[in-house]
Amino acid sequence: MNYSNVSIQRQGRVAVVTYDRGGSLNAFDQASILELTEVARSFQDDLETQAVVLAGSPQGFSAGIDLKDTATWERLENDVALRERFYRGVRLCQAWEDMPQVTIAAMERLAVGAGCAIALACDWRVLDRDGYLYVPEVKIGLNLQWGALPRLISLVGPARAKRIVLLCEKMPASQALDWGLVEELADTGRTVEKALELAETAAAMPAATTRMVKQAVNATANALHRASAYADADQSALTRTYADAVAARESFSKGGSSG
Repeated sequence: MNYSNVSIQRQGRVAVVTYDRGGSLNAFDQASILELTEVARSFQDDLETQAVVLAGSPQGFSAGIDLKDTATWERLENDVALRERFYRGVRLCQAWEDMPQVTIAAMERLAVGAGCAIALACDWRVLDRDGYLYVPEVKIGLNLQWGALPRLISLVGPARAKRIVLLCEKMPASQALDWGLVEELADTGRTVEKALELAETAAAMPAATTRMVKQAVNATANALHRASAYADADQSALTRTYADAVAARESFSKGGSSG
């Protein structure tokens, strides 16, 4: 199947999924969210591929949600359709987390907001050693959604999760490694190469056992994730209407994209 912003390359038992819009610092528009969700679901019945690398563009893994995407903000009269749109990111990340293959995010330069969220849904993460992670949602009056908050808490604990989300500080690669948000650092331009090393090692393991262990770990570690974050998109639908949130978002959007 042909996609507008996503390509898939297969190398034996490893696949590389590349998301590249060709601009906008690779921010997510609605079309891209739907494409990446469909791609993730396509691997569910793939019995040959055992590891998948998710890469962004050389200019940046992703700058988050594209605040200039009109499809994100257009008025919908149908409340069910509106809620469906809010939950697209949740379904996207859940689809990547549910993939039976080992998944590795290869993040060049930056991962912001939604870019962090989809990376957290992968099993492992590789970050450009000169890059950074950044979660600015609170700064623009939104909560961290896409199911990312419980995943973040599982990795770094509640205190560090609060600091990351509430203070909206850019986190350099060395700190991300120290806090356990990424497994490996790589030189600029070589994150995919490093991710492929991990992918090929994982893909060489007995396939059925690897899939079973991944499922077991996720079932244990993520047991309460959906219960604690089931309404995070509804919360964003509410908080985005607050007056100070609207003002903050208008000011922030002048600089480009967000999370």
